Amino acid sequence: MKTVSGVHVWLILMKSFHSIAACSSQRLKCSGLGDSDFRVLEVLLHKGPLPVNAIGPKVFLTPGSISIAVDRLYEKGLVSRAGSETDRRVRVVDLTAKGRTLIKRVFSEHARSMEKLAQILTESERVQLVAALKKLGKHAAEEGCP
Repeated sequence: MKTVSGVHVWLILMKSFHSIAACSSQRLKCSGLGDSDFRVLEVLLHKGPLPVNAIGPKVFLTPGSISIAVDRLYEKGLVSRAGSETDRRVRVVDLTAKGRTLIKRVFSEHARSMEKLAQILTESERVQLVAALKKLGKHAAEEGCP
C-alpha cells in the first residue's frame, strides 16, 4: 500500500479546493454576485435572520469585511437591517423579498453545478470523503498547528 504524507494530503486538498472554487466563481460571476455576497446571502437563506457579528465567522469574513458586505447588500436592496429587540448595540440582518428571490435562484444553480462536479464520485465515496474531511478539519481545529 502506498504511503501518503501529510504534505501530500494538504497539496491535493488545496488543488481540489481551488479547482472547485474556480468553477463556483465562474458561475457566480454570471449572477452578478461576488463570492462574499453569495456567502452572506446563502447563510441568511439557510439560517434565517442573524446579527451582523454572527454572520462573519460563518462565512469567513472579518468584522470589517462583513460590515462592508452587509452595507453593499443593503444598498442593493437584498438585505434589511434592524435593531435587536434585546440589545440596542446589535444589528440583525435579514433577506428582503428581492434578496430571497435572487439567492434562491443563484443557490439552486450553484447546487446543480456542484452536483454535476460531484457526479464523478459514487455515493459511498462521497460519504467517505465527507467523513474524512470532517475528521481532518475537526482534528486541525482541536490541535491547532502542531
